Formats: sequence, structure tokens, C-alpha cells
Amino acid sequence: MTGKTGDVTTDRPEVADGAALWRIAKDSGTLDLNSSYSYLLWCRDFAGTSVVARAADGTPVGFVTAYLRPDRPGTLLVWQVAVDASYRGRGLAARMLDDLAARVLAEYGVTGLETTISPGNTASERLFASFARRHGATVEHEVLFEADRFPDGPHDPEVLHRIGPLSAGTAAGSASPSAA
Repeated sequence: MTGKTGDVTTDRPEVADGAALWRIAKDSGTLDLNSSYSYLLWCRDFAGTSVVARAADGTPVGFVTAYLRPDRPGTLLVWQVAVDASYRGRGLAARMLDDLAARVLAEYGVTGLETTISPGNTASERLFASFARRHGATVEHEVLFEADRFPDGPHDPEVLHRIGPLSAGTAAGSASPSAA
């Protein structure tokens, strides 16, 4: 499924997008930056469960990386959401999540979405709470990883946000925010 609103389209990422996704994540200033190699692999191995937003010239301006949980294949774990600074404030993150949810629901039968959010990341908390409202789903919270679990220095705990159930009617019928 490919979506288009104004000058921005959404579709599956390609390996050639990996460097741009890494740059967008790096420039976000809030995401844990993974290696550039991991973004290349993500675009190759998890393109079916991820989405990239492209400007009119095809340049990536946002992305959502996600995967199906191996032990819960009906659950999509959203790893990272990022939008280039010049495209923020247009509802693009919400639109990418909606487009991705509709696609994975249709293709994989996904009925739930999970993500982790560090305490104090109010932008992400709002994004996923509004996603749940648009899709008529509930949200449950629990600490997934305490701060002391991270071996590489100070890190906030990661709070798991479980959203569901999702259904074909809620994903297809959702009113996606305008990205233009």
C-alpha cells in the first residue's frame, strides 16, 4: 500500500534509503542512534513492516521501523519513528503510523501494536495515544526494561505501550491526519 498526501508519499523502504534513515534518526536528537549498517539491514529485512515518507523528489523525509514479534506474530513492535525537521508539524508521523497499520493489518493480520517510550518523551506519548484513539483501541503501559538493564551507561527506563485490539475496519476507516 502506498499513500500520497500533498507533496509526500509513503511506501516501503528500500536499501538505498538506509543512509537517509540513519541521517534522519541522527538529526532527531532524541532517538537512540543505531549503526548505519543496522538501517541498511532494516530497509532490506524489515521493509514489509516498515514505512518511509518521501518528498516529491523521492528523498526520504520520515520513517517508521517496525517488526512482527517472533513470539507474537499478530503484534507489530514499532522500533523508531522519525521525521526530518523540515517536515515536522504536518502530521506526518501519525500518517506514517496509520498507513503502516493499515498495510500490516491487511498483509499480516496484525491485531496489536507495541512500542517503548522513555519517560518524558511527551511527543511520542501523544503520537501513540492519538493513534490508539483514532483506531478505537486501548493502551496499556508497563516498564519493559528498567534503567539498570542497560549496560552502556545512563539510560532511562523503557515503558512498553501496548495498543489494541486493531481491526480491519478501524485501520481502513481511520481518518489520517493531513501530511501536507
